Amino acid sequence: MDERSAQQVAQTADTPPTRRQFLTMVGALGGAAVMYQVMGMMGMAHASPYAGKIDLGSAPPNTKVLVLGAGIAGMVAAMELRDAGYEVEVIEFRDVAGGRCWTLRAGDTYEELGGFVQTVDFAEGNYFNPGPWRVPYNHYGILDYCRRLGVEMEALIQINNNSYLHSATKFDGKPIRYREINSDFRGHISDLLSKVTNQGLLDEVLSDADKTNLLAGLRTFGGLDADNAYLQSNNASARRGYERAPGGGVDGAPIANDPIELSTLLDSGLWRSLATSEALNGSMPIFQPKGGMDMIARAMAANLGDLVKYNKRVIRINQDDSQVTVTYQDMDNGGAEVTTTAPYCVCTIPFSILSKIEHDFSDPLWEVIDSMYYASSIKVGIEFKRRFWEEDEHIYGGTTYTDLPIAQISYPSNDYLSNKPGVLLAAYAWGATAYQFSSMAPEERIQRTLDFGAQIHPQMHDEFKAGVAVAWHRVPWTHGCYGQWRDKEAQYQDAVAMDRRVVMAGEHLSYLPAWMEGAVLSSLDAITRLHAVATANAGEQ
Repeated sequence: MDERSAQQVAQTADTPPTRRQFLTMVGALGGAAVMYQVMGMMGMAHASPYAGKIDLGSAPPNTKVLVLGAGIAGMVAAMELRDAGYEVEVIEFRDVAGGRCWTLRAGDTYEELGGFVQTVDFAEGNYFNPGPWRVPYNHYGILDYCRRLGVEMEALIQINNNSYLHSATKFDGKPIRYREINSDFRGHISDLLSKVTNQGLLDEVLSDADKTNLLAGLRTFGGLDADNAYLQSNNASARRGYERAPGGGVDGAPIANDPIELSTLLDSGLWRSLATSEALNGSMPIFQPKGGMDMIARAMAANLGDLVKYNKRVIRINQDDSQVTVTYQDMDNGGAEVTTTAPYCVCTIPFSILSKIEHDFSDPLWEVIDSMYYASSIKVGIEFKRRFWEEDEHIYGGTTYTDLPIAQISYPSNDYLSNKPGVLLAAYAWGATAYQFSSMAPEERIQRTLDFGAQIHPQMHDEFKAGVAVAWHRVPWTHGCYGQWRDKEAQYQDAVAMDRRVVMAGEHLSYLPAWMEGAVLSSLDAITRLHAVATANAGEQ
């Protein structure tokens, strides 16, 4: 790396940076991963505020609460309200609980909007999570419920140095091991910063002792040689990999390979994916329930028992000064209309669905409901006859990122080294790409996923066994993946406020959208406020 490049980077540092400017520079040079680490050390990045099991106290005597929706938010509300002594009735549209906490297994049938029907033809024991698929270690709330309900968890490998980063137009379309891009990006940055330091361009902000420690740290961080350079060496290859790996016998000596040139690396854009799995909600360790994500929903539903009424389609929500009246169609009884009432209601129905239900909510709340749209997403799970990513390419868990429309491939973090078929999350994309996939029949979505995936794993076509493709705008109970605000800053308080006798809850009413933790925290906050109102009203009677 030439010194002129180092000087150009340093020319913008004429005055000591502000905290915001410093973080911006860190993010620009090191990416979001380094920036989040620095924010954590500065006390600016925070984990979930969950502080342990909630204690509502005692419910007012003979007080009932309707809970609309048996997703994570609804079931958390129902369990905690019941434990406080409330009479609880949960109304659920589907024939199972969980909402977006959903798993598809062998023999399951799924019908989406538009009439496409998919039957899952996986091997017994294999599964696919169309919705949530990860539980970060710092999502303390949902993990606490897993602990309390006995949901068995296992590690999910998010970052794997042996997986790939891929661009269809760079490196002749060949996938590059994650470790090579990661090591070379860190190495070149460390090389550059070492030159800046040795040129004295940081003398105004670093003491001699600071510079000595920084250079030592950069040699370790970047795999630099004794001259603080990132070049072909065993030191660098111990991270990025060897031309010939260390072995035994006559030819056991390792041979180092050449790092990717900085300009080539930057032009590839592959470094953009390095921080994807290291943000606060994506850094290791990450967990998954053994057997599928819906093990969480199943445990909650079992805890609630017959408090949950399934196959009930809410069509009307009204309230007056004393009660909430909910009308639903009983799909187990030919769609007959049934009315149920309670003094209070927790509504966890996604706003994408709630906007189509007759109600008399306040104008500010209705404005939020009506204006919130739901993100598009496509997830494709494909089962292969053998685990070729392990057998042929030595990839055990982790994620490959690509600029192809499939966006990423996630490798299973279970059943390693087994001879049974394995399921890949073979596509997980958002935005315009998801809309395009949504317009296709499921069979075409799967075929397109195989065609794109084969550019990374050529074995895909020959090893294909079965697949299922979930386009979230076609999911009947959500019409999208997660809530997106028109103006969150202006609208948020109107949405979370108690609307006479109804309070809303769900991931869309949190600052952790799309995560189950957001649903948990929103629900606990909602029922705390509902309980305060119910207690105050009871005291006035």
